[in-house]
Amino acid sequence: MPTPSQRAVVRSRAEPNRFARELFDGLPRRYDVLEEVLSFGQNRRWRTAMVDAVVAGNPATVLDVATGTAGVALALADRTNARVVGVDLTEQMLRRGRQRVEARGRDDRIRLAAARAEQLPFRDASFDALTFTYLLRYVADPAATLAELARVVRPGGVVASLEFGVPPPPVWRPAWRLYTRAILPVAGLVSGGGAWARVGSFLGPSIEQHYRAHPVERHVAMWQAAGLENVRVRPMSLGGGLVMSGRRRHG
Repeated sequence: MPTPSQRAVVRSRAEPNRFARELFDGLPRRYDVLEEVLSFGQNRRWRTAMVDAVVAGNPATVLDVATGTAGVALALADRTNARVVGVDLTEQMLRRGRQRVEARGRDDRIRLAAARAEQLPFRDASFDALTFTYLLRYVADPAATLAELARVVRPGGVVASLEFGVPPPPVWRPAWRLYTRAILPVAGLVSGGGAWARVGSFLGPSIEQHYRAHPVERHVAMWQAAGLENVRVRPMSLGGGLVMSGRRRHG
């Protein structure tokens, strides 16, 4: 009989948007702290590496997809002079994000709105750069979603992403599995209660299933098929995080 986490992985593949909303709805109050727990304390470092790829291009406008509580949007506003638009599926996450943006005095340059990554409400080539974080496990068709993300970026503009990764065998993968299967659910429970324990239990199986279906080489091919070139892959923290970047092809 499938375990609850296995059933969650199956459902996340069948109804990805609805599953993502239900998974994260009601979690935004402690999301930023628990994001660090879920990433072995590495999320801030990974996020900085992703933002580095965008900052180098000195963009005037940036779209941050799956913005959550606006952590990446705020980092982009701190490190560039760009106007930033952040979009997410979950209204409660966006509500918390707006509170953070206002508290930081960045509401003059950051705007948050509800939208689906698979169907963005923007014209072609609307932004100089685009970021997305922990997104592709929650969409039904990653390749089509990447094409939609690339569509709204001007030619020459940078796209950068952060996703969880799976460390390589033989040493680090067993250690990662121990962390994600045994330690992470308990850490979520202690830090954030039952809702975060469920997130912790789901995370490891979901990540492994995603990379079985879409290995890193397949990710690179999907980026290239979406019209992105100079695609770079940067595994971080022994492979637990994966930062990618590329440029929208001209023509």
